[in-house]
Amino acid sequence: MSSRHRVQCVVLSGLVSALLLQGRLHAAEAFLFTSFRNNGESGLHLLWSTNGYHWAVLRQDRPFLRPEVGGYRLMRDPCLAQGPDGTFHLVWTTAWTADRGAEIGYAWSRDLVHWSPQRALRLMAHEPQVRNLWAPELFYDRRRGEWIVFWSSTIPGRFPETDDTGDDGYNHRIYATTTRDFVHFTPTRLFFDPGFNVIDATLLEVPGGYLLVFKDERLRPLQKRLRYAFALDPQGPFGPVSEPISIDWAEGPSAIRIGDEFLVYYDRYSRRRYYGALRSRDLRHWEDCSAEMRFPAGHKHGTVLRVSPELLERLLRME
Repeated sequence: MSSRHRVQCVVLSGLVSALLLQGRLHAAEAFLFTSFRNNGESGLHLLWSTNGYHWAVLRQDRPFLRPEVGGYRLMRDPCLAQGPDGTFHLVWTTAWTADRGAEIGYAWSRDLVHWSPQRALRLMAHEPQVRNLWAPELFYDRRRGEWIVFWSSTIPGRFPETDDTGDDGYNHRIYATTTRDFVHFTPTRLFFDPGFNVIDATLLEVPGGYLLVFKDERLRPLQKRLRYAFALDPQGPFGPVSEPISIDWAEGPSAIRIGDEFLVYYDRYSRRRYYGALRSRDLRHWEDCSAEMRFPAGHKHGTVLRVSPELLERLLRME
């Protein structure tokens, strides 16, 4: 994309916002991106876009939901997904460590403005030594009519062969449970073990199967890169594991298909351009398209989702 075209797109994004607010334009597509600020104290922030490349804050960056559960009262890594009945479900990381409760946060909403009471989901209560529950994600399994909830945890001593590969003794794998109502959950199980330290998994339905994108969390030897694996079933098994597709010191992937492009957004947390993206048309060859992305300052680890243009218009009118 040329510099001239990027400038035109930025101007167009502002024009789209103005026209939507005036009720004079209905976007063909609409996307939201969840976000948190600083350490997650302020709660859920939302970004919007009509093309997936240029993002702006909603409600002047005021939070849509403030954290009320968890020993640290944080709302990090918010994952938002919409169910087949139109209800939005939100899960998030409530704390860095499990010393004040091994849990994730949960709330639901019909319109993203009015929210249910928040609840702490203690999905690893059967593992009293668990150190953390990080970056929970949601995926609706249409075949079974149930939600998959999955996240990263370290259970000391569970995978001793890789105990010395991570930071501060962390040695994560991906765990999961399923639910139909976010009240009753199946027993937690090991969801993904690539044979090494792994965090920040996200799942996308793609032609012929399901794409799991995740962070290789190994510090020794240095990886800290994004990889992926495929499965025929959203509940696995996934494999084989790909070669790295990102720079190092990358995390927090979120994936979506827009037109003929598959986009994987991620935190470039050691780079000046903090947030970036990867692009593919065949799910095999990936290019970094971060220079074409525009994200507001301060945007951190969230998830992207497609919503109705009518919902976006209603949210924009709240500005």
